[in-house]
Amino acid sequence: MGGTKRENITIGCQVKIVQKQDQRTGRLTEGVVAQILTKSATHPHGIKVRLENGLVGRVKEILS
Repeated sequence: MGGTKRENITIGCQVKIVQKQDQRTGRLTEGVVAQILTKSATHPHGIKVRLENGLVGRVKEILS
């Protein structure tokens, strides 16, 4: 499932994000959502979240 809709993402769900510095390479980082940073209902590049380990990025894939 893609990460462009805020309603699909909940705190505690497992996701894959792309960090700002990895946008060119497309390297994904896996983690658990601690905070949802995007306020709007949708975003074309993915909803921005903070993971439990402190990393921030846009959701590209929702795993659970």
